[in-house]
Amino acid sequence: MLKLAIGTQNKAKVEAIQNGFLEYYEHVSFECLKTESNVNEQPFSDQETIEGALNRAKNVLRMTEADVGIGLEGGVTESLYGMFLCNWGALVDRDGNEIIAGGARISLPAEIANGLRQGRELGPLMDGFTQRTGIRHKEGAVGVFTDGNVTRDAMFLHVVHLLIGQWHYKKKQS
Repeated sequence: MLKLAIGTQNKAKVEAIQNGFLEYYEHVSFECLKTESNVNEQPFSDQETIEGALNRAKNVLRMTEADVGIGLEGGVTESLYGMFLCNWGALVDRDGNEIIAGGARISLPAEIANGLRQGRELGPLMDGFTQRTGIRHKEGAVGVFTDGNVTRDAMFLHVVHLLIGQWHYKKKQS
């Protein structure tokens, strides 16, 4: 049985990881732990978001007896065309493999981008913007700004598929 440790308790992220691995593995166990990303609460670049995902994967693997640690991190990144939502994932295994993958990007409205530049975090900004609570645990900003066509768990599921595929490829090459 594959033992998988998940470096978060965020519902959308956990569901994406569980759904992704259950597509490939019949016998897999999951342990979900709150772990530190060791980056800012609101990652503000691809680099910082990648580091957060990798740190979560490494930290949860250290905390458990799992075979594999997974970390997912959402952040934002600036470009010449405005601020974009970004998301990254990392898979770390006991053999020392470190796999990284990134997902979809969408531009954020100026109102949200300006709030982020002022030091606010995306989750609370989105709650205020939508007049609802817990957006980050549900459809996420991507779900709001794509009118539900792509939700946060679907966006992260894509990243999980990329991680699994790269990991399988790497294991075949060893």
